[in-house]
Formats: sequence, C-alpha cells, structure tokens
Amino acid sequence: MSIPKHNIPKAPISLTFIVVGAGLGGLSAAIGLRLAGHQVLLLEAAHHLGEVGAGIQIPPPSIKVLNAMGVLKEVEDNAIFPHDLNIRRWETGDVLSQQNLIPYTLDQYQGHYLHVHRADYHKALVNRAQEVGVEIYLGARVEEVDFDSSTVTTSDGRLFSGDIIVGYDGVKSRLRSLILGREDLAYDTGDLAYRALIHVEEMKKYPELSKLWSRPDINFWWGPRMHVVVYFLQGGKTCNIVVLCPDTLPRDVLVQEATKEELLDLFAGWDPTLITMFNLIHSIGKWRLQNSRELKSWTHETGNCIILGDASHATLPYLASGASQAVEDAAILTGLFSRIEDKSQIHDLLELTESLRKWRTTQVVKGSTQCQQIYHMLDGAEQLQRDAKMLTQPPQIGCPNRFADPVFQDFLWGYDAFEEAKRGWEEYKQGRKAKYTYENLYEDARL
Repeated sequence: MSIPKHNIPKAPISLTFIVVGAGLGGLSAAIGLRLAGHQVLLLEAAHHLGEVGAGIQIPPPSIKVLNAMGVLKEVEDNAIFPHDLNIRRWETGDVLSQQNLIPYTLDQYQGHYLHVHRADYHKALVNRAQEVGVEIYLGARVEEVDFDSSTVTTSDGRLFSGDIIVGYDGVKSRLRSLILGREDLAYDTGDLAYRALIHVEEMKKYPELSKLWSRPDINFWWGPRMHVVVYFLQGGKTCNIVVLCPDTLPRDVLVQEATKEELLDLFAGWDPTLITMFNLIHSIGKWRLQNSRELKSWTHETGNCIILGDASHATLPYLASGASQAVEDAAILTGLFSRIEDKSQIHDLLELTESLRKWRTTQVVKGSTQCQQIYHMLDGAEQLQRDAKMLTQPPQIGCPNRFADPVFQDFLWGYDAFEEAKRGWEEYKQGRKAKYTYENLYEDARL
C-alpha cells in the first residue's frame, strides 16, 4: 500500500495571505498556500527560526499532507519508524496492551507513523517554504490588526497588508484576543512535562536496556498520577523521554531547567528499567502545560481572518496529535483556497475551514484530557478493570489504550484532509454547508 500523492491545484485567482507564526502549522499552511499559487507573507515573532523541544510523533494523517507538500522525503531521512506502541505497567514494565504500527498503519491508513526531532521536522518545513517562495519576516511580533483592510501592525511598527490573515501564533495567541475583542490568555492545565534525552551509545552498556534500543518501539509506562513515554530519534542515536506529571513549577514560571535526580526521586519504586535510563540522562528540562479554552468561533465576524493550530485548539499531548491537528488545518485551508474562484468567496471558505475542522479538533482536545484520567489512575479496583480491558483481545470499543480502540483509532488515524477539503468544496458549490464527515458516525462511539 502506498501513501496517497495528492496534487495541490493552482487556484484560478491569486491572493495574498499573511500567516502569523512560523511553527509547524504555520509553515505547513504557508507551503500549501504557496503551492496553490498564492503569495504568502509569513511573520514570525522570534528573531531566529527554530523549534523548541525534542521529539515529536507524526501519525498517518500528517504523513499524507507532508507527502503532498513535498516535505516527506526530508522528514523521513531524519526519522525513526517504530514497529509497535506498547503500554506497560508502572512498577514491572509488563506489557498490558500493544498496537502494531509497521506494517499496520501503512496497510490500514495509507501512512507511516514516524518519530523525528522537532528541530529536524521544522528545518524540513523551513527549507521547503524557502524553496517554494514563501516570504519570511523575522522579529515580526503582531500587535494590532485592522480587520477591515486585512492589515497587521508589528511591535516594531511594520505594516503588512493582504487579502487574508491566518493566525498560527500558538496557545498564547495575540490574534485570538484581537478576534474576540478581549484578552484571552492561556490557562494552566495542572500538568507539566519533563523532556529528556539520552545518548543511545550509553544505553548499550546496559544489557537490560537492549530490549528498548534494539527495537525502536514507542513505550508508555502508566502509573499513579503520572506516565512516561520513551521513543527514539535521529537515526536511533538519541533516546527521547517525556514525563507527564502534576505541575510543581513556581507561579508564573513556564519553563525551567531540571535534573535527572528529580526524576529519580519522583519515580522511586517504578520499573527498574526506567531508573537505569534516568541515570543516563544528559539533557533535561520541564515545561508547564497550558491550554486555550474552546472558542465559539475561530473566524472574525466580518474580517477575513482565522486562527488555527494551537491558537484555536491547543491540546494536551496525551494522544500525540497536537501538531498533527495543526498540519491537518493547513491542508484543509490549502485544499479550499486552491479552488477559490472569486474574492467574494473568501469569508465563506474561512468559515468552511472552521466547519470542517472544529468538531474533529474538539474531540482530540477532549480525548487528550480524558487520557489524563485513564493513564494516571491510582492502583485499585478501577485500575484493575482498566488493565483487564486492555488485555482483552482483539481490542474492543472503549479500550483504554485509545490507539488500539478500533473506532477511536480509525477516527484519529483514518483522516484524509485533502479528501475532506475536496468534499467540502463540492458541497459548498452545491449550496450545502459541509461539516466533518464522521461527526454523525462517531457521536455515539465513546469518543
């Protein structure tokens, strides 16, 4: 089974897009819109392009988008292809649930499941954006927007005007507040994430770790009040560790350096394999996890402006799908505006973008929040029931391992954004208001 190669058609008319934010979502939108024949001005508040963090997981829906945008090859060159996704018990490391990834996701969903370093992923998108002619402006922090003229003013006084403004400016989005007409700040979720790295050459000195580095799976350890995710990056040279646990950062501190000793204290009594790994950590930090609240609308009431990605639907990382949702947004936007015939359709297509995306992203946000409760159960009767469900084969609807639940898995991985955009456009031309294809199908399926 091969990955679909969607062709992005040239739009009958050319527009000027101002995309605010050069993260993974903003770059994807900029590339797609440029391939559709539009002029794209990409504004980034930072003075240097780059991505903060370590590893990121890329599921099949994003693979299809990257393939269409001509980015997939460079991403794959720096990626790891995990074989299985394993859920392990916190104190023993015993596998409670397993979901195959190779060859399953390619056979079932026409896309791989990859791991890659965020910096490598971001660099591949930057390279492609420059190659296709996206105009990138650094140090361009947006302060004000004139929605009537689609003009933004940056903190250093520069003005940028176009036909459409697309906000990909993250969970602390300035554009979100401007669209709402009031300050709308990110809120604390009560979780923080430790992110740590290990040199795999160091792991090879310990025979008990060979079961991890010799087969680059995704491994989760679920336990009381917290969980650990371990996977590999950079051709198997680097082991990436993510820990999600209760937030203990000081008030008003979002990012802080950390030590491996913190994890060793936190995980006393857990699987000895984890303790061995934690002792090998060479780089570690911790981040407060913040979210935005669900919005009534992502689109300005009268102006040609929309917010996408974390600006409109930030999510906890429990389903490893936050970045994928931002990339899917970009594909829907691209798919619709590659077909636009007249400027009079602009606002309709922005609203249609929202209509096609809002229900799906809301389910991902809610599903991720629910996973916090599923993963972090205290030991007891409820936990025993959870584990028994995961040991049931084949996995049933409602399986606590959401990646193995047959309905939720299909919802999460079976999505094709370009096909959705095509359908949405066709229904729009027929005078119908398109919504997400699977909304009715899945509304009673325990999403």
